[in-house]
Amino acid sequence: MKRISREQARKYAFDWRDEPLLRVAAGEVFEMQTWDASTGYFKTPGDLAVPGKRPGFDRTPPQANPIAGPVYVEGAKRGDTLVVDIESIEVADYSWVAIGPNRGPLGNNSRWPDLSGTYTTKIFKHTPGPSGTTRDGTLHFSDRIQWPITPFIGTIGVAPDREVCTSIDGQGEWGGNLDIRDVAPGNRIYLPVHHEGALFYLGDVHASQGDTEFTGTAAETCADVKVKLSVISGKKVPWMRIEKPSSLVALAADRPLEVAVETATVRLMEWLTAEYGFTPVDAYCLVSTCPDFRIGVYQMCKIGKLSYVAGAEVPKRYAIA
Repeated sequence: MKRISREQARKYAFDWRDEPLLRVAAGEVFEMQTWDASTGYFKTPGDLAVPGKRPGFDRTPPQANPIAGPVYVEGAKRGDTLVVDIESIEVADYSWVAIGPNRGPLGNNSRWPDLSGTYTTKIFKHTPGPSGTTRDGTLHFSDRIQWPITPFIGTIGVAPDREVCTSIDGQGEWGGNLDIRDVAPGNRIYLPVHHEGALFYLGDVHASQGDTEFTGTAAETCADVKVKLSVISGKKVPWMRIEKPSSLVALAADRPLEVAVETATVRLMEWLTAEYGFTPVDAYCLVSTCPDFRIGVYQMCKIGKLSYVAGAEVPKRYAIA
């Protein structure tokens, strides 16, 4: 199996000028080994998020949130859609979350000095599940709290059309740092292709995360990710999309949050009218009346230039009825 090794996975931008690290055929399964968002800096509770101690934080924006890639997909060309199937994610034996001064929405809080007056790093042990791996393992938050590891890819995308976007705060129709919990095994991701070969990247795997990633970091971890890429020729999706086994999710990243929610909902309506035979009237009324229509707020972090990320989701059974 072809592979991008962890030592190769140290890119900090989605850059169309990068030479591909791997070339794959459409439908070929390959592996990408990724770093955590700190490129290995956080290993113990004593490793604190003090900017002056962290490699890469002498740059603006910081060199954090590394990605693996690009991967060149044979046959992909501008105007196509790249289809990403995440075959599996096996995370490392620990993950971390880091808080402190000027980090996240409570990084300057006076009510709880422990959140803003000092740095704290929490390390979470991972134990294997029935498979003998962390693919179905357990994350131990504390001695009394634990939950199933639910890994997903936080940063994913293709090279943007003309600009170069950092992996720490770049976002767009092409993907980026979106921290969408549904970018997970079993779901299918659609991305618009802007360059020959698509030039695909991923990184920033999380072992688990709640809605909004409120502190600015989730359960950050290294991982081995198996991926399969295919191409829909001559059709370009307008923005990154997700197809789950039983539902459709349209996405948006914007500020304020209500703009992201409205834009994601309109994009779902466009999907329903373009591909599922809905009239605009029926699509508009569906998202307002269907009891199973949902809005997901995936990322709502006040960090750098990041926009808020929302998803509008409807079960497929309504789309194909």
